[in-house]
Amino acid sequence: MPAEVTATYMGRACPAWYAKPQLGIFIHWGIFAVPAYAPGGTSIAELFKTDYDNAMAVSPYAEWYWNAMRVTGSPTAVRHATVHGGRSYESFRKDFEDAAEAFDANVWADHFAASGAGYVVFVTKHHDGFCLWPTDVENPHRPGWHSKRDFVGELASAVRARGMRFGLYYSGGLDWTFHHLPISNFGDMLACVPTSDDYRRYAAAQARELIDRYKPSVLWNDIAWPSDEDLPALFACYYKAVPDGVVNDRWLGMAAMFEGLRDPAARAGFNAMVKGRIAEAGGELDNPPPPHCDFRTVEYSTGEHMGEKKWEACRGLGLAFGYNQDERTGDYMTGAALTDLYRNLTARGGNLLINVGPMANATIPDVQRQPLLELGRAIRSGQPG
Repeated sequence: MPAEVTATYMGRACPAWYAKPQLGIFIHWGIFAVPAYAPGGTSIAELFKTDYDNAMAVSPYAEWYWNAMRVTGSPTAVRHATVHGGRSYESFRKDFEDAAEAFDANVWADHFAASGAGYVVFVTKHHDGFCLWPTDVENPHRPGWHSKRDFVGELASAVRARGMRFGLYYSGGLDWTFHHLPISNFGDMLACVPTSDDYRRYAAAQARELIDRYKPSVLWNDIAWPSDEDLPALFACYYKAVPDGVVNDRWLGMAAMFEGLRDPAARAGFNAMVKGRIAEAGGELDNPPPPHCDFRTVEYSTGEHMGEKKWEACRGLGLAFGYNQDERTGDYMTGAALTDLYRNLTARGGNLLINVGPMANATIPDVQRQPLLELGRAIRSGQPG
């Protein structure tokens, strides 16, 4: 990342509202909630230890459906052919938009408030590139690939009306409408980060649009960013619009590395290195610290070694972020387990960003609703933390 980022932002203190250990709600909802499938039973953290080469092809992440259906022989590809035949992922859009007419932001916001959350982070664009707001930034490869209804704006108003902060997730590192080779492992994923000039312009313009329209208290980028050259101006824009806002740590912008990993030999060497490091560490590796962030993130991990920097642990109530109709009840956390996790993380200074994956019709299943309500009762009684 250019030196001006370090010079401008490295000394910035984490805003007090976010530094306080607390609960946040993550929401993954989109077209992937229509096919609503991924193979369950094994967490992504375990898969990277036991089946690294195929982890993302067999992962429980239902929100990765479009990718997994493109990996020949994967459980999702087999399931898709059996259930949906030759249907394209894009064809699920109409099913989603028809079902999503039932969306009621107030119902969600009431539930999140009852769960004891201090902030909510909504996925505005996941890796399939479909935007849940009526963006004015046209996708050059798939015009109109966005909702007509402003789900982001409706939820922002409802969340803030109940005294919670509102944040936005944006998939800056993957957009399969720009560049998509089937992803099975970490090397494949980084090789799939779009670095073209048209994507750099698109991602930067959409991020600025989201900042200008919705003034998010959290700007939560995922995977990476197409180029670190664009980050100083983007961060400056964000902090000017939201002086007490926070950004996470997933802004790796090493375009040369992403492009280099598109060479199969280079990718094989990279994957061998990562597998060795995972084996040596005995589990999940921390993301390398970026030149600037307001907080660090861990995923399906309890962040035992995060140190003094402010951090946040994110995970689903089950093994997926997006809704998976085949996920087993036993894969979901109970209220007691969720409360124990919250107590563990907040006692060590972390935040818990717990995810809900609504069905296409915006219903949050009871197996997700009930543990959150139980946690909310515990938080209000002063038990955890």
